[in-house]
Amino acid sequence: MNAVERRPLVVGVDGSEPSLRAVDWAADEAVVRGVPLRLVHACLWSRYEGTALARDLGRRGEPTPQDIVGAATERARTRQPGLEVSSEVVFEEPEYALVHAGRQASALVVGTRGRSGIAELLLGSVSLAVAAQADCPVIVLRGSHDNRATPPVHGRVLVGVGEDAAAVGFAAAEARRRGVPLEAVRVWRCPAHESSDHPLLADAPALLHEEQAQKALDEALHGLPPDLEVHRRTVEGHARRVLVDLSTRADLLVVGARRREGHFGLQLGRVAHAALHHSACPVAVVPQPA
Repeated sequence: MNAVERRPLVVGVDGSEPSLRAVDWAADEAVVRGVPLRLVHACLWSRYEGTALARDLGRRGEPTPQDIVGAATERARTRQPGLEVSSEVVFEEPEYALVHAGRQASALVVGTRGRSGIAELLLGSVSLAVAAQADCPVIVLRGSHDNRATPPVHGRVLVGVGEDAAAVGFAAAEARRRGVPLEAVRVWRCPAHESSDHPLLADAPALLHEEQAQKALDEALHGLPPDLEVHRRTVEGHARRVLVDLSTRADLLVVGARRREGHFGLQLGRVAHAALHHSACPVAVVPQPA
């Protein structure tokens, strides 16, 4: 395994229950990948209030940053005793710190929300920002996951196949690591203006779009390892709804996100955005350079 392949799996921790469950999942995933696990806790105490306040809060029962990473490190090592684990406290905005850490990571893992008290069904702003800006794949653990990457529960990795080759490659690698099939789905739609009132021609436009979707799916999956079991599906409908519905029987949903050089802000398409908010399983957002 070369140096790039040995890059650590990075998980963001903040002491919340979702982030601790993310540590469990990330520890399992790091073992499957054969890479170290790195825990990153970001906060602004030192920058704005000073370290003295952090020490004072620790004496009053509020955990200090060191307490948080210490507990998370112990949890990861208990979960996977042979795993190489390191940790870091960064006095920066969490979004900035995690995106920066992702530049030297094989992937980033974050929970659905932090300590803000937002309902776990919703996606926290930190997770959303990291998924939309990081240069590496970001795995966001939806609230319904069961704290483990392995063994598989549903026995499949689901990927939405668009124009993002990186997402297909990532999904295939994840399926092979887990020893489960890859379910590759290409969603298509027939615009209403292309329909025909003539009964003999009513299905012609739809059939053409379905054939095009099948061709695009075959092209996207060309070259995958021959030992990987792949289930190919073309489905008519809205990609956001189709993938969210199918996520109920997947262990991981993989979607792509375009990264356009020179563009700032959240770079997420509608499909990735919907998946992050509504998927029933963990979601991997894989950046694809434009």
